[in-house]
Amino acid sequence: MTNRYVRDMRGYGRNRPDPKWPGGARIAVQFVVNYEEGGENSILHGDAASEAFLSEIVGAQPWPGMRHWNMESIYEYGARVGFWRLHHMFTGAGLPVTVYGVAAALARAPDQVAAMKEANWEIASHGLKWIDYRDYSEEDERRDLDEAIRLHAEVVGERPRGLYVGRTSAWSLRIAAAEGGFDWISDTYDDELPYWLDHDGHGNPIAPQLVIPYTLDANDMRFATPQGFNSGDQFFAYLKDSFDTLYREGGEGRAGMMNVGLHCRLVGRPGRAAALQRFIDYVKSHDQVWVARRTDIAAHWRTTFPYEAPALRPSRMAKDEFVTRFGGIFEHSPWIAERAYELELGPAHDSAGGLYNALARMFRSAGEDERLGVLTAHPDLAGKLAQAKRLTTESTAEQASAGLDALTDAERQTFTELNAAYVAKFGFPFIIAVKGRTKDEIVAAFQTRINNDRGTEFATACEQVERIALLRLKDILPA
Repeated sequence: MTNRYVRDMRGYGRNRPDPKWPGGARIAVQFVVNYEEGGENSILHGDAASEAFLSEIVGAQPWPGMRHWNMESIYEYGARVGFWRLHHMFTGAGLPVTVYGVAAALARAPDQVAAMKEANWEIASHGLKWIDYRDYSEEDERRDLDEAIRLHAEVVGERPRGLYVGRTSAWSLRIAAAEGGFDWISDTYDDELPYWLDHDGHGNPIAPQLVIPYTLDANDMRFATPQGFNSGDQFFAYLKDSFDTLYREGGEGRAGMMNVGLHCRLVGRPGRAAALQRFIDYVKSHDQVWVARRTDIAAHWRTTFPYEAPALRPSRMAKDEFVTRFGGIFEHSPWIAERAYELELGPAHDSAGGLYNALARMFRSAGEDERLGVLTAHPDLAGKLAQAKRLTTESTAEQASAGLDALTDAERQTFTELNAAYVAKFGFPFIIAVKGRTKDEIVAAFQTRINNDRGTEFATACEQVERIALLRLKDILPA
């Protein structure tokens, strides 16, 4: 395969599934507490410079070879005070939490880990240390993940079943999926529902991986970024608006999931914690809300929507297979499929509408003589080829669906006369997508269109050819 586009710009599209949340909930709400304090960059941890990310010091820069006492102190606040404030809030509210725990930070926080376990919080992995992996080799990143799992199991008592790296490389998800031990991973921000990610067709025989997307917008990190939240009121308003939108959509049959990302050193400050408490109270004031850990969401999704491999995946086919399967979508015109195969095909083209678009592009961009060849490749309606049973399988089924295989003698005579007059005038057969039409509707269209000028009718016939192609694809691919 050449020129394949691996990003998925389609997702669930208009066919978003009903997640069937427990209890008929309109919305699933998931709170994440990022535990990073003690896992941040510091020369005490063997790093080359101090931390510069997500603190009260907006715009901070790394200090190479030096300790940054203010930065260290801010992170220490998260461990010493912020964590316990959040722990008190969530246990007091009786709400479950998923922790993204940096392994090195967890190892320096035995009391906090014990409190997480006593509260039955899910403790997922946030990697070994707080590392930006964009410049790491795949081998080095894999080694760090293995060590993160080992250290996590040693500190917590069991290996992590969920993973959020955060500062990923292009291959972080593939490494995590290949490791094989994660029930879910969350290093995407591309959806509001879980989904299955598979790497088949990309040279990686890796089992499908469940992804539970995360968020960077409903996240207290925006207190520490330019143009972020300046006050607790802004944070609460944004969370409330997000919740209200999803709750309303859930009542309209489009239930989704809301992630809330939290950091001990940020929202753990009193003025911000007050806003979080108001939101917790607001969530609890609603019925039909499922507040869950990510492990609970993963278990629900695996049971309700187990992985099912698509029967056909055009973007991952070899060329011969692709042309054989789709070469007849445009009647007797395999050249259209041959050219479409060379386009930048990807997951968005693995649906009827997506592949139709690719094939139609090739038809539209062809010269008039080539398009005329496609028109003339179509059979007359109820003509001699139909009577001789020499139509393609697709044309046979289409004409039969409109009853054109069971005409009376008078009806057959009408079609014969119209076919002859139409071809004599335009030089190509009358083409119409017959699916869903009656014989009378087809005859009426015939009698109307035969009065068109050639340019108008050529354009109309081409539109109908495309319509036929789309209907054929809908019979064999997801909508």
